[in-house]
Amino acid sequence: MSSSRARVIVMNSALGPLDYRVPHGMHVAPGSIVIAPLGPRQLLGVAWEAERLPTEEIGDNRLRNLLGVADAPPIPANLRRLIEWTADYYLAPMASVLRMALASTSALEGAKLAIEYRATGHVPDRLTPQRTQALERIGDRQGIIRELATIADVSDAVVRGLVKAGALEGVEVDIDHPYPLPNPGFGAPDLSPDQQAVAATACDAVDARAFQPFLLDGVTGSGKTEVYFEAVAAAIAAERQTLVLLPEIALTEPFLKRFHARFGCEPVAWHSDLRQSQRRRAWRAIASGQALVTVGARSALFLPYPNLGLIVVDEAHETSFKQEEGVHYHARDVAVMRGKFEGCPVILATATPAIETRQQVALGRYAELKLPGRYGVAQMPAIEAIDLLREPPDRGRWIAPRLIKAIDETLERGEQALLFLNRRGYAPLTLCRTCGHRFQCPHCTAWMVEHRLIRRLACHHCGHVIPTPRACPECGEEESLVACGPGVERIADEAMALWPNAKVAVVTSDTIWSPAKAAEFVNRMEAREIDIVVGTQLVTKGYHFPNLTLVGVIDADLGLAGGDLRAAERTFQQIMQVAGRAGRGEKPGHVYIQTHEPTAPVMEALVSGDAESFYAAETEARRDSDTPPFGRFAAIVVSSEDKDAALDTARALGRAAPRIDGMEVFGPAPAPLAMLRGRHRFRLLVHAKRAFDVQDAIRAWLGGVDWSAKVRVVVDVDPYNFL
Repeated sequence: MSSSRARVIVMNSALGPLDYRVPHGMHVAPGSIVIAPLGPRQLLGVAWEAERLPTEEIGDNRLRNLLGVADAPPIPANLRRLIEWTADYYLAPMASVLRMALASTSALEGAKLAIEYRATGHVPDRLTPQRTQALERIGDRQGIIRELATIADVSDAVVRGLVKAGALEGVEVDIDHPYPLPNPGFGAPDLSPDQQAVAATACDAVDARAFQPFLLDGVTGSGKTEVYFEAVAAAIAAERQTLVLLPEIALTEPFLKRFHARFGCEPVAWHSDLRQSQRRRAWRAIASGQALVTVGARSALFLPYPNLGLIVVDEAHETSFKQEEGVHYHARDVAVMRGKFEGCPVILATATPAIETRQQVALGRYAELKLPGRYGVAQMPAIEAIDLLREPPDRGRWIAPRLIKAIDETLERGEQALLFLNRRGYAPLTLCRTCGHRFQCPHCTAWMVEHRLIRRLACHHCGHVIPTPRACPECGEEESLVACGPGVERIADEAMALWPNAKVAVVTSDTIWSPAKAAEFVNRMEAREIDIVVGTQLVTKGYHFPNLTLVGVIDADLGLAGGDLRAAERTFQQIMQVAGRAGRGEKPGHVYIQTHEPTAPVMEALVSGDAESFYAAETEARRDSDTPPFGRFAAIVVSSEDKDAALDTARALGRAAPRIDGMEVFGPAPAPLAMLRGRHRFRLLVHAKRAFDVQDAIRAWLGGVDWSAKVRVVVDVDPYNFL
C-alpha cells in the first residue's frame, strides 16, 4: 500500500474493497479504522493490505480523500486473518464479518465523560410511593437517569424529580475507566489429583504460547470450570487476555458469580443485553489489552484482542454456537481458527462432545483432557426409562404414575425436582373441535403456539402474536378451541394441580431473557423458594443446584422427529445434560425418561450410561453415509416475498448446478419451513466429500447465475438447521 492511497473495506456488504486517497499528514496503516465517503454518506471502514484484496485499480486522480482515522486501536493483523478466513469459509461478505469486530461504533470516539447520578442522603419533603421505591432500590448505586429508572422500576421523570429535589446528585465519570484486574491467587481451589493433572497440562499449554486445541471432556459436575479456571489464572499471571465463550447470555450470571469467587472480581461481559455505555467501555478495554478476561456470547469471538493467551468454549457441544442469521458461522470452529491465528491454546469444555469434535481427537488434531468422575462426594444420577405404552399417564395428563410417585417422595424429603420438556408455551397446536380449523401463522409454514400465561397465540419462528380468540374464526363457534399436546405451561398447570402446596416455576426463554432474570431464578432456587422447575433446554446448561435431586424428562422422543442428521446425538446430549442437573451435591440424584421407544439405541444408551457404544454406532452410521464429520453439507436457501420469483431463481440455480465428481446437488425443493416471515423459501442441498473444496465450487456456480433484486440467496456452509 503506497502511503498516498489505501485499500478499504467499508461497512456495506454489497461492496467489495474500495481505494481512497490518504490526505497529506494523515497516517493510515493496515488495520486502521477510517471514515470514508461513499456518495453523499460517510461510512466506517478498515484499511487492509492491498495485496490481500485484489480489486480493479483506478487512477490516483479519481480517488476520493479519506475523511479521518478513528481514535481507537487498529484491528490487529491476527484478527484480520480470521476475518478473511471466516468470509472465505462461510461464503460471507467481508464487511459482514468485519461488522462483528466493530460492534460498538460509539467506542471509536476518543475519551468521553458522562454525568451519572447517586443518592445524596437528603430525603425530599414530598415523598410519593414511587419516589420512596426509587430511593430504596437505587440505594448506593450510581448510573445515568435511564439506568437508575430501570433499576428502580419507575419512569425517567421520577428520577429527574429526585435530582431536582436534591435527593440525587450528578457526578462526572470517565466512562472509559479501567476494569478491576482479576487476581490469579485470590480463591485458589482445592483440586482432586485428576483435576490437578489436567489443569497442569492446560497451564503448560498457556505458558508455551503455542496453538493447541484441547477437548476437556468430563461428566456433568466433574469440575471442568475449576480446571479451566487454572489455565485462565496462568494467562492472567502472564498478563495475557482470555476469552470464555458461553452458549447463552442467561448463563453468564451464574458464571460471573463463580468467577468472582475464584478471581476476586468479575470478568468483562460481552452480550446483546449490554447498554451502549457498557459496550463502549468493554470494547475499548478489550482493544487496548486492559481487559484481561472477557466472557461472552459467540459475537465476543471477533473482538480486537491484541494479546490473546487462551480461548475457552464452554458447553462446546451446544448448537446455539451456530449463528443462523447474517454470517452463518459456528463459534466453536471459528474459535479454533482464532487460536490458530493467535498462536494460543483453545479449550473446548463439554460433558457430551459433538461427534465432529470426537473425530478431531481420533485424528490426533485435538488433545483430549479427561475428568472421569464427579467432584467430591457427588455421584452420577441413576437413570430409568418409563415406557409410556406400558405405563401411560392418566387420561388428559402427561406425567406418568411412576414419575408422580417419585416427585411425591422428593418433595416429602424437602428436595427439588425438575420436569424437562423442550417445548415453550402451553400447547404446540390449537384447533377448533367443531370444524377442525388449525391456527397457522400467516407469515410462516408453522402452527401458532398457545401461551396461556400471556393469553396469546405466538409463532416461534417469526414472533407473530395474536390474542387467543374466544370464537373460532372459521365457524364462529364459541368456547370450541382445544389445545393439543403439551408445552411447559401445560406441564406446570398439571404440576400445580398434582402438588397444590408446591412452589412451581417455569423456566424458558420467555421467562428468562436476560442475565438479571437468570440471577433471580438462581437465587430463588438456592433459597429453596422453588420446589418444582418446569423448563426447556435453557435449564439444561451449566446450572448447579445441590438440592435438586430428581429430573423427569416428559417427552424424550420429541427431538428424534424431523429427519435431522444430528437428531439422535442432540437428544442424547440434551438428556445427558438435563440428567446432569440431578444430584450435584451430597444427595444422590434420580432421572426418569418418559418415552414411547425405550428400545431406541439413544434411549438404551442413556439408561445404561454406555455413551461410548452409542457414539461408536452413531459415528459408524455417519461414516457409511458420508455425512459430517466424514462428508460435507452446504445449504443454499432461495427466498422472496414473490413465490414465483423465488421458484424461478431456485430452478435456474438447479439447472446451473455443477456436475463434478465428489459433489452432488439435491433440489431445488420447497424448504421444510416453506414460508418464513412472509418469504417463500426453496432449498438446494450440496453434499460433498470431506476433502472437496465446496466453497470454490459454490462461488463459481452462484457467480454464473443472475437473479432479481427481490430474491435473496443465502449459503449456509456446515448447516445445523435443516428447516
